Amino acid sequence: MDYITLAVPFFLLALLVELAYGIAIKKNTYRLNDAISNLFMGTLRTANKFIIIGAAGYVFYMAETRFALWRLDPKSTFTWIFAFIIYDFFYYWFHRISHERQIFWASHAAHHQSEDYNLSTALRQTGTGAFVSWVFYIPMFLIGIPSYVFVSVASLNLIYQFWVHSEHIPKLGWYENYFVTASNHRVHHAQNDQYIDKNYGGVFIIWDRMFGTHKIEDENEACIYGIRSTLNTFNPVWANLHVYLKIVKEMWLSTSWKDKLYAPFARTNWTPASFPSATKKDNFNAETFKKYDPVISPKYKAYALFQYLFITYIFLVFIQGNYLNYSQLWVTISMMTFTMFCTSMLFDGKKGTILEIVRLGLCLSIGAYAYFQISLTDIAMSVIIYSVINILLLPLIHSPKVIYSPETG
Repeated sequence: MDYITLAVPFFLLALLVELAYGIAIKKNTYRLNDAISNLFMGTLRTANKFIIIGAAGYVFYMAETRFALWRLDPKSTFTWIFAFIIYDFFYYWFHRISHERQIFWASHAAHHQSEDYNLSTALRQTGTGAFVSWVFYIPMFLIGIPSYVFVSVASLNLIYQFWVHSEHIPKLGWYENYFVTASNHRVHHAQNDQYIDKNYGGVFIIWDRMFGTHKIEDENEACIYGIRSTLNTFNPVWANLHVYLKIVKEMWLSTSWKDKLYAPFARTNWTPASFPSATKKDNFNAETFKKYDPVISPKYKAYALFQYLFITYIFLVFIQGNYLNYSQLWVTISMMTFTMFCTSMLFDGKKGTILEIVRLGLCLSIGAYAYFQISLTDIAMSVIIYSVINILLLPLIHSPKVIYSPETG
């Protein structure tokens, strides 16, 4: 059983509690632009699962039914404990290679792009991970772990990782030596020289101790979060695709066939020797680092928050509620992605008025079509009312008055 869906309300409640606590102690770790960007990414990842039909399920089925050495008893406590531990072992190697090789980093990088560190960061997930991550778990089916147990322990592993994304939780004594904690996961998300590419475990930190990737958080050096190839945008589409496009560029422009073929599997700091122009290096400097934080009008922020709340409503009520067929899912998730893209333009300090008009026109047209042609009354009325409200707000939000400053802080 996948327990993540059941955990989502608790995740959102925990975000609000952490936000309130941070404000109360005057150490707020949230920014609206970054937090909503994280939540957009999490929603996009979860929504994609409903429309992506990959090879993973078939391969897992074949491994379990045709090639498994034996089949463990799903009712046995031993099976569950063994599966939970061995899943984390394979997760460690998947996670480590996702930092070390370009094709896997292309997917995983999205999770590390946030320059804040809070519980919303845990929900910032890649929308393309399903294409590559499953390969690492085939051995679990070959050694006889039932698919039901696999799905269950995988979701429990991910749920455990949620709470460690916080700056408010201190070191936890002896627990630090055996389990992943907020302290050693802060190290994992940091881009400081002494922290980078450390602490890959999901639940158990013992794998890092065994394989030489463990690092204790240094109380004399604060963690600086984010990725060194700074994204400088809140655009969720670019966040998911920018490393893939880098690889494609390397394969296309390199003059050596060796470089072309090696590019997807190269180490993440690799540069093709046959690349026709000099490649820009990431000059990270902890002393001069500044978060990407364009200054925008409060009304932009309120408008963007409204977009997030509506997307969340559509996702929870109509997508997770199995209200739509497959083609309708494609249309709905595509429009959700377009809405995220337009909203990210606001966070980046760009008006995008024409795109917003196009988006609202599409929303209104789709809502009207759903109402009159295919009788999806509930979602149609929701989309029509939402579109009308946004159209009425449009002159106020996209006024010619200057509402953006390129300052960062």
